[in-house]
Amino acid sequence: MTIIIIARLTFREAARRKILLAALLLGLVYLLIYGVGYYYVNQEANRSEFGPGLLELNQIRNFLFMAGLYVVNFLTVMMAVLTSVDTVSGEIASGTIHTLVSKPVQRWQIVFGKWLGFVCMLTLYLLLMAGGTVALVYVISGYLAPNVLRGMGLLWINAVLLLGVSLAGGAVLSTLANGVLVFGLYGIAFVGGWIEQIGSFIQNQTAVNVGIISSLIIPSEALWKRAAFEMQSPLVTTLGFSPFTAASMPSQIMVFYGVLYAILALLLAIALFRRRDL
Repeated sequence: MTIIIIARLTFREAARRKILLAALLLGLVYLLIYGVGYYYVNQEANRSEFGPGLLELNQIRNFLFMAGLYVVNFLTVMMAVLTSVDTVSGEIASGTIHTLVSKPVQRWQIVFGKWLGFVCMLTLYLLLMAGGTVALVYVISGYLAPNVLRGMGLLWINAVLLLGVSLAGGAVLSTLANGVLVFGLYGIAFVGGWIEQIGSFIQNQTAVNVGIISSLIIPSEALWKRAAFEMQSPLVTTLGFSPFTAASMPSQIMVFYGVLYAILALLLAIALFRRRDL
């Protein structure tokens, strides 16, 4: 019961600080722009006298769908980090955390309750953004990408993973230092993923290994690559390359590693906060 109360308070605090409202409004603006753009591109492709056949049309639709989800993944990651980066460190610095720890509440319940509140918020946000993208594509063109639910699940794991890292960093670092840490790790994974993609295209094993090492440091980009692989069209899968995936696809072992990473990040956040001198 205590955990649920803290989760609800965390959700309400994000709403009170207008973070949730701003994210929802920007999400709706994104969906509006994406929907209008997708509609006119799809209309032009259908209207062309010497336009592509159904197979080519579906490749165009899948490409536009993946481009939309690429943005959704980025926005969800930003949402996960920006909403949680100061939830522990900020309350410690301001002294408001003493209001909770002075009550008969265990420290692990505080961290887990905050984590649960943010997870609920991120789940709703991802359902709005990714679900809205899927719905727009289907309503406008009748196209439904393969393995949508599996891909969205991987995007959810990615957001939860970075949430855990943000909470763990906030238990020992200041808000600014924690933000630098989380975004720095995300940047390492992002750059490493592109190096791996280019390396696989030019068949350079050293570049591929750099990408693999960056995925071991933090598997956020690997989870996105696997999600993109699951939802890409069968033709792109056969060709083995697209701007959103790589020839060396992350395996199911890497997905398992991502889930384990997310769990360990949460456990680390709990352990660090329990030992923090307040």
